[in-house]
Amino acid sequence: MKRSEFLIGAGLSVAAAAVTGSASATEPASQPAAGKPRPLPVDTRIRVTSPPNPGTAVVESPAGGVSEALRMLPWLTGSTLIASRVPGLAIAVVHQGKTVFAQGYGVRQIGKPGRVDTRTVFQLASLSKPIGATVVARQVSRSQVKWDTPVTALLPHFALADPWVTSHLTIGDCYAHRSGLPPAAGDLLEDIGYGRDYVLHHLRDEPLAPFRSSYAYANFGLTIGAEAVARAAGIDWDTLSQQQLYGPLGMTSTSSRYRDFIARTNRAAMHAKVGKRFLPLYQRDADPQSPAGGVSSNVIDMAAWMKMVLAQGKIGHNQWIETTALLPAISAEMIQHPANDVLARPGQYGYGFNVGVQPGGRVTMGHSGAFAQGVGTAFTMIPSADIGIVVLTNGSPVGAAESLIASFLDIVQFGYLTRDWWKTYQPALAGLMDPVGDLVGVKPPKHPAPSAPTNALVGTYRNHYYGTAVVRRHGGILTMELGPRHRYTFTLNHWDGSTFSFIPTGENAPAGSLSSAKFVVSHGKASAVTLQFFDAQKHGTWTR
Repeated sequence: MKRSEFLIGAGLSVAAAAVTGSASATEPASQPAAGKPRPLPVDTRIRVTSPPNPGTAVVESPAGGVSEALRMLPWLTGSTLIASRVPGLAIAVVHQGKTVFAQGYGVRQIGKPGRVDTRTVFQLASLSKPIGATVVARQVSRSQVKWDTPVTALLPHFALADPWVTSHLTIGDCYAHRSGLPPAAGDLLEDIGYGRDYVLHHLRDEPLAPFRSSYAYANFGLTIGAEAVARAAGIDWDTLSQQQLYGPLGMTSTSSRYRDFIARTNRAAMHAKVGKRFLPLYQRDADPQSPAGGVSSNVIDMAAWMKMVLAQGKIGHNQWIETTALLPAISAEMIQHPANDVLARPGQYGYGFNVGVQPGGRVTMGHSGAFAQGVGTAFTMIPSADIGIVVLTNGSPVGAAESLIASFLDIVQFGYLTRDWWKTYQPALAGLMDPVGDLVGVKPPKHPAPSAPTNALVGTYRNHYYGTAVVRRHGGILTMELGPRHRYTFTLNHWDGSTFSFIPTGENAPAGSLSSAKFVVSHGKASAVTLQFFDAQKHGTWTR
């Protein structure tokens, strides 16, 4: 799924690719006269720190860079809102242990009067991953688990397709997306209504890429690790997160349960981008993958969390998370994107965090979150500058959060904008909203071959992975029902011969998606049907 491919880099790696350029050669300077060596030129605009450890040297930021960036932030935000048209967003900035900026802009829902403020709660999507990683780090600090604890030591009935991988898979492997599971493994099961237990059980049916040497972003792959940590604690993940992170940090508006989010009056609605408009069309209950995408919060709470991470696990003077437990999460554990040439920086991932290096040499950690149905979020922290910024938006992921963060951090680090970041991110993320399916853009045949009689198609079909599918006839209309209690339904429209078209729905099917349903008919009765949208890993054929 294209959405998953974006989240492989979680948006932030786009910046690394964008700023990796080639140095243009200049004309050689004239040579000095013999015997009169010319002093080496010095660029006084660039100053590099000289710490005892050369590996921590960075280009010095301009004096007053943070103050100037904060002064410019409202203007940068206004420009982003105009360019992106997202309905609303909220921002918080932390620096030197304090929240130095927090503000809301725009509306919580188009067509309703509520304004976004600093207490407005947003669904965070994949910002849930780094938040959850700090829950794991807390449990590592408490000696409840280790990052290298095998999953099956805590979940003995869990299995992947390969027994050796099953027995060696660790919590850290899950959080680094290096289990070998394919991108978005299990996401379509969630889309048609299955819960966490069913999805995790059927991950054993997924084909595996090479273990620990291949990166593939998988929400339920990470959720396996979280479930193991919760099992070690003897409580569910949502309660563990509340007890060991949200409560101690005073994150009173943060929850890993959808019911808590939907019960809040000051919450942001999702807005899907349809054409050039944002519309409040959907609600998304991400509880099945809550450790990976189900947290909701506001910028006040997120600021408290960023301050704790920048303080290397301290809450005030209390070392809540041991530095040795936190450091693996915020350090490079896996290559996301190998460099495509000698000038490029590779994308790197820790345990639930994107990690990288800015052009000035400063280490960063961050993540982006995206629900195509209407959420775009991001944060970045630069420990050497002791600064962090989070941006939460209630619109589909169009690059608003990422470009605003990159612009702000440009001014912090360099004193000026290095580029138009909106023009960098917007085209890079535009494909996230492209419709999917093998019939997108395909013209129906002018003279289609006739279909088999509808009586030959109706009935119940079975599939080990997705469960049963039921084809029904309502007058002259055929429908298909999938998922638990057959709640995922769509109409089958004749296309050509035994091929029908249908419109898939859900997080992984942006507006305009169109897929084929191909029946196998023999002796007057259909024996099988393949739904192309569900067949990426060859699970998409139902038989009877």
